[in-house]
Amino acid sequence: MRRRTEDVEDVLPGEAGGWQMGSLGAAANTVTLLRRTAWGLLVAGPVLAVWALLSRPAPVAPVAPVRQEQPAVGQPAGPGGFAELFVSAYLAAGEGTEESLAPFLPTARDVTLSAAPGAQRAQELAAVKVRQVSAGYWSVTVAARVVPASTAGTKPKLGEPGSEQASGSVLRYFQVAVRSGVGGALAAAALPAEVGAPLSGEAPSLAYGQSVPVPASDPAGQTLTGFFAAYLAGSGQLDRYLSPGTALSAISPAPYARIEVVQVAETGTNDPGAQQAVPADGARRELLVQVAATDTAGQQRPLAYAIAITARDGRWEIASVEGAPVLSKDSARTDEKETQ
Repeated sequence: MRRRTEDVEDVLPGEAGGWQMGSLGAAANTVTLLRRTAWGLLVAGPVLAVWALLSRPAPVAPVAPVRQEQPAVGQPAGPGGFAELFVSAYLAAGEGTEESLAPFLPTARDVTLSAAPGAQRAQELAAVKVRQVSAGYWSVTVAARVVPASTAGTKPKLGEPGSEQASGSVLRYFQVAVRSGVGGALAAAALPAEVGAPLSGEAPSLAYGQSVPVPASDPAGQTLTGFFAAYLAGSGQLDRYLSPGTALSAISPAPYARIEVVQVAETGTNDPGAQQAVPADGARRELLVQVAATDTAGQQRPLAYAIAITARDGRWEIASVEGAPVLSKDSARTDEKETQ
């Protein structure tokens, strides 16, 4: 009997669990696809890495802390204040306390003191002269009222004859060399040197004319009297005497009970009382005013003020209270030469 031959398609045996794969051709196609995908990922990997690196947000730079600027050491206040502190520590130091000078004197470990610690101290200190020797290097003269330990807690009665000797206080002067180092840090170059009192300077030449009493009928004098009564004694409203835009507050609490404008000098004239007519708006005068101020205890004290006044609506008003009297041209030129 003849067998009929039929076309039989090769079939892969079924996998365990009932899963069946397709034909051999389909499997080959699948393998090829997987192989190409793998190669594609392999090639694309570096490209994707570079893209991720470039597209990532830029890192935020950390905010640097704000650096506080040091005070300008070229100004006399810096070395002057430093020298005052050094002299104060120096006068109070003694045997066994040399290290107290270390914050001011880097070579304090080489210093040997034999005086008793605290045997004396400075009751008052003031830098009276600051001279620049070279860039960042100063010579500072410090005035110190020195008292022994036995009277350190008492204060001299100023004005009485022999008050300094009675209280034990003596006014002495010390010269300190101050150097500015890295970062503006100050240091003493050596121990203080005791020196004599500085020479008194000549009286500066001012730009004002002769100082004369103020007539009661002088409109400017009336403005000055009302202004100082409000400013020093708290009597009346201060604003009514001020020019628009002038910012000034009365002293509080008022240090005086009564004031009197004694004399006035003016730039450009020896007769400030001559300008009693109604002033033209915008007129300006520069005055040096002598005031007698009396406190609640009846003690009178003279005061001097450099005042600028301006005219508005037929009256004089206070434009400014200047920080210093006006110097004459000759005196100003002399000061400029000395500072050069």
